[in-house]
Amino acid sequence: MKIIVQLFRVIVGALFIFSGFVKLVDPIGSQYKFQEYFSESVLNMGFLIPYALPFAIVLIVAEILLGVMILIGYKPKFTVWSLLIITLIFLFLTWYSAFYNKVTDCGCFGDAIKLTPWETFYKNVILIVLIIVLLIKVEFIKPIFKGKTPKLITFLSLAAFLFIVQHVLTHLPIIDFRAYAVGKNLQEGMEYPSDGSIPPVHDFMLEDTQQDLAPILLEKEKVMLVIMYNLDKSDAKGFPAIKEVSKKAIEKGYTVYGVSASFSDDLIIAKEKYNLPFEFLFCDETTLKTMIRANPGVMILDKGTVMQKKNWIDVEDLEL
Repeated sequence: MKIIVQLFRVIVGALFIFSGFVKLVDPIGSQYKFQEYFSESVLNMGFLIPYALPFAIVLIVAEILLGVMILIGYKPKFTVWSLLIITLIFLFLTWYSAFYNKVTDCGCFGDAIKLTPWETFYKNVILIVLIIVLLIKVEFIKPIFKGKTPKLITFLSLAAFLFIVQHVLTHLPIIDFRAYAVGKNLQEGMEYPSDGSIPPVHDFMLEDTQQDLAPILLEKEKVMLVIMYNLDKSDAKGFPAIKEVSKKAIEKGYTVYGVSASFSDDLIIAKEKYNLPFEFLFCDETTLKTMIRANPGVMILDKGTVMQKKNWIDVEDLEL
């Protein structure tokens, strides 16, 4: 039985660490997912939407930290009970998503691995069985290090995880699992897979008042897209930096457009207010949120290939 407990301990710990890590490097993605869960069409808990980001951060850090704690054997009773509670929360969310067909992707593994709600639900059922075994035989879970070392590892891990969260929120995700990552070609991403499923890049249109300019822009060599998915939520402190880097790009022969899902009247006002040297195109808000975790942010394209992406705070580092 001891061997089984140790095996389950490693499986549970590794799974929680992996699941937490792929979300830790992109907490904004989890924020969007919880906003979807809290929306009127799903759980109808709109009052929680403004707190989606801190809720996501707490849950992500708890998830990966508990994975570390179960592996090193720090406070086993507290750790196993906490793992059970978190898994029960995930179990309810995935069951609700699957049974009512509300959220097609639960975001359990961020953008790294896509599972259907039912696949995730059954994964959580198996996980709960493993955790219950650990709970029953918790006396077999011993620290793998002596003295205060497990406590030190736990607190150092917590500090490291919080640093990563702060870094990616200030800049961009450390690892980008999405179809718009640097090095990805958008035309290739638009091709339908052989199984007929939805292509990774979809709903990508860059519309002016007359037509979709996406096919034209994806053939150009030097394109800069200034992405502001929602002007009302954009960081106004970023507009001066955006203005300067846009002017620099234009001088170097780039085709520069702003891209937003906001109303055209609001875009005109923002263009005049901040003296922005480019016109705006319209794109779906969800697509823009997927393209870059910044508002505003900048994406550089070369014949449809993503060459660079920067949050506004880092646009001076763009290689033009």
